[in-house]
Amino acid sequence: MPSRAPGMSTPSTTGITYASQDKLQRLPLPPLEDTIQRYLSVVKPLQTPREFEETVDAAREFLIKQGPDLHAKLKEYASTRSSYIEQFWYDSYLNFDNPVVLNLNPFFLLEDDPTPARNNQVNRAASLVVSTLAFVRALRREELPPDTVRGKPLCMYQYSRIFGTARISTQNVCVMQSDYSSKHIVVLARSQFYWFDVLDENSDLIMTEKDLAQNFETIINDAQKTPVTEAAKGAVGILTAENRRIWASLRDILSQDVDSERSATSDEENGTTGKSNGGFQPKNNNYECLQIIDSALFILCLDYSAPQTASELAMNMLCGTNVIEKGVQVGTCTNRWYDKLQIIVTKNGSAGINFEHTGVDGHTILRFVSDIYTDTILRFAKSINGHAPSLWASESPDPAQRDPSSFGSVTTTPHKLEWTMIPELSLALRFAETRLADLIHQNEFEVLEFSHYGMTYIKNMGFSPDAFVQMAFQAAYYALYGKVECTYEPAMTKYFLHGRTEAIRTVSDESVAFVRKFCEDAPPKTKLEYLRRACQKHVQTTKLCAQGLGQDRHLYALYCMHQRYMDDDLSSATGTADDPPSASTDGTKSITALEIPAIFTDGGWDKLNTTIISTSNCGNPSLRLFGFGPTSPDGFGIGYIIKPDSISICASSKHRQTRRFLETLHNYFMEVRSLLRATDPRKNTGTRARSLVRGDDRGEGRDTAAEGYKGRRSGRQVDDVKRKTDAQDDDDAGDMLGGYGYFDVGELETLLRDINGENTGLGAATPEQAASTPGTEVPPDLYIEGEHRHRFRHSNQAPPGYRRREVGRKLRLADI
Repeated sequence: MPSRAPGMSTPSTTGITYASQDKLQRLPLPPLEDTIQRYLSVVKPLQTPREFEETVDAAREFLIKQGPDLHAKLKEYASTRSSYIEQFWYDSYLNFDNPVVLNLNPFFLLEDDPTPARNNQVNRAASLVVSTLAFVRALRREELPPDTVRGKPLCMYQYSRIFGTARISTQNVCVMQSDYSSKHIVVLARSQFYWFDVLDENSDLIMTEKDLAQNFETIINDAQKTPVTEAAKGAVGILTAENRRIWASLRDILSQDVDSERSATSDEENGTTGKSNGGFQPKNNNYECLQIIDSALFILCLDYSAPQTASELAMNMLCGTNVIEKGVQVGTCTNRWYDKLQIIVTKNGSAGINFEHTGVDGHTILRFVSDIYTDTILRFAKSINGHAPSLWASESPDPAQRDPSSFGSVTTTPHKLEWTMIPELSLALRFAETRLADLIHQNEFEVLEFSHYGMTYIKNMGFSPDAFVQMAFQAAYYALYGKVECTYEPAMTKYFLHGRTEAIRTVSDESVAFVRKFCEDAPPKTKLEYLRRACQKHVQTTKLCAQGLGQDRHLYALYCMHQRYMDDDLSSATGTADDPPSASTDGTKSITALEIPAIFTDGGWDKLNTTIISTSNCGNPSLRLFGFGPTSPDGFGIGYIIKPDSISICASSKHRQTRRFLETLHNYFMEVRSLLRATDPRKNTGTRARSLVRGDDRGEGRDTAAEGYKGRRSGRQVDDVKRKTDAQDDDDAGDMLGGYGYFDVGELETLLRDINGENTGLGAATPEQAASTPGTEVPPDLYIEGEHRHRFRHSNQAPPGYRRREVGRKLRLADI
């Protein structure tokens, strides 16, 4: 059985990987006043004036009453921690009861392997596993160079939570468990589990790429012996997609010594108690299966399906496919174990990563994925040229050249895990599958792979690429719905010890002004100036958040501190006869500590914590796609990658016209380029490769002989070569507003006020309110003898003297 280390420990720090940890500063705790000011600035664009006034009052009260005391307690708490937010952040994930699939776990889709021989399932899987094991070896030997940004080292602590780590559901809360001595992997094929060792005690590889391919081929052949409909009925991995408390109860059932109980019962009935098996009681098979899976380095999922489109691939990597055959789930959603890092390889060789998000962020997994993708290329290069460079400071001895006895006590032959299918387990699998199928059906996934321009062009035009794309999300949403919504983007804070993320709130006064102006029939130069201001504001906000000077994490920590002290007060208030609750001098219990501060019950706090557009920028050329599920029922989950000459966007939602949203984004990108060309005399596309293909300035010159060339040009000219001009390329964009055209923002606001009843609570503003509100005019005929006309709108009886007229075009009756 593979070795295991109980619980979780901290990795050693003797090499270069963690060498800078002691030099990292702690995440700063901003002054309370600064945090409140930033909080008000990010909620203001999301609220009506009346709502904002209420939020300001709640914030002012917090600064005067509970705020300073909670901030002082948090400051004291932070003095004894690596990070003031770390434990609260872990708790927010580990206390999460809903399924992790589609709610917490993100995915990465790798680009195809550039080496032809590895573009099939078995060879691609073997190559990725070899590269992953090389990464594990470098990490354990602390030879992995630390992450840096502009020469500044980043915290490397999260890397200790990638391999050999599992999320374990318990009755009270989930916990993270890591085994730093793990040396085996678990392979899933057709929902069946297999395992074998891949490292020795020194973390050196004990199997070649060819050996791994042979093992994977053996596993696939064995898994095929069980009909897929039968295998699905025993797909225990589906339980990891359950509600966490249900999964905790099922783990308890799996961990019970069922075999021993049954054996003891049988012996008692036969009068042979203590005699069977020489008095030895067998171990629980299901418990051992769980231990092997929990302690594995990672899970390799070999899918039998071959998704073709980008959207199908995204769905497969995020949650698996949902396919019902003869009433049984046979989709790849059952071929998963969502509580661990998973490397997923499809039948046609496409590969991706699905990872448990509690202990690691996207930036950390991105480094891992980038390194293993790079290693596959360098190993191929080395097979051609032995002097080709390596990514690693040192490499494992070639397993093929080693004496097998030097591997130690290892098992390199695949072993299949055979679960004891007790009735409770079979029934649980049935209902877990139907619930997951429901969850998958509730979500949709769409992909936009925009190839007209990317980072290079955006930078050449003087914009921050990330801010540029963020404003695209704002403009597309506003064009579709006529309003802005709470938007989230994570900023990495790994400059600090045990740093995670801070929330960038994209919506600002500048972004709102931009989307309003962009959707008006304004001059191109004006629209671009508003875009530039909005992008500059987003860059400023991002820099502050990366410095740990945002508002979300600080406020959340204060909220958690209040919850902690409130729980303590409630416990002491319960008391006993021997330990009565403490009383104040006037004989009454003080309830100040038990009151929830108004800032946390105010509508602004709810709005800020209900993210409608959840976004994340994470990727590089090794990735094709990155994505995750929506974080709210009415929201979008948007993962995007800004490459030099393209932008990849994966969007998900609970059927909120996701495709239409991405089509609007595409049209926005094209329209902005048209505006830039209209105002930029260079008319530059900014992407040389695309210019050559599209036939612009460089391409058009190809029909002219080089200056001074006197030779004969041979060959027959091919007629009817159709190349798109820049103008034609722009024409393909369509209309960002979906054919409706630009609209007047003032008219829109009047309409929304009438619909939402912001002023009177019922609809239109009164004349007095209109007089006090610039730009608001109420038509005189809206009021009849001082009574609101809308009183008649919801009545079945027409107003006195009302005579219906024939409205509309009269139809001619059809001949029958």
